Amino acid sequence: MFLDKIKHIKAFILDVDGVLTDGTVLVTETGEQLRRFNIKDGYALQLAVKRGYYVVAVSGGRSKGIELRLKGLGIKEVYLGLDSKIETCRIFLQSKGLEPGHALYMGDDIPDLPALQLAGLKVCPADAAEEIKSVCDYISPKKGGEGCVRDIIEKVLKVRGDWYDESPSAHDGTSG
Repeated sequence: MFLDKIKHIKAFILDVDGVLTDGTVLVTETGEQLRRFNIKDGYALQLAVKRGYYVVAVSGGRSKGIELRLKGLGIKEVYLGLDSKIETCRIFLQSKGLEPGHALYMGDDIPDLPALQLAGLKVCPADAAEEIKSVCDYISPKKGGEGCVRDIIEKVLKVRGDWYDESPSAHDGTSG
């Protein structure tokens, strides 16, 4: 069943805090909020974009750093400051002519539940809330921000024959 669902995936819809990051928010003296992203997740994300998959980030957070990081990886669909992730997911799928069965959603906490239930393939990191784990088709052995995104993207791309990259790039979307 899980492998059958993987074969139809065309879009990765990902929560940010607790999935793409470890859920920690560091606040500087000036009020800036800093988050940690995993570089291996970054490689898989840019490869998925390169292979023609839709990659979408949805978050209630509003950090400019999130947007800069994800857009630097080639992700064009970054939705921040959301009150309802499910409505954004519905609009996105409709705008691309995709059925829910074409979408994978990865979330980790209660605000992700409605959007998670919309997707054809429901996944979460190892440290997701129990309510999330109970509805998922796959629970990554990796925690949020520690490679769970790489884990599921790699699985999907391998099943679909899109994983190997003959000309891999060392560029990860960071400056410097």
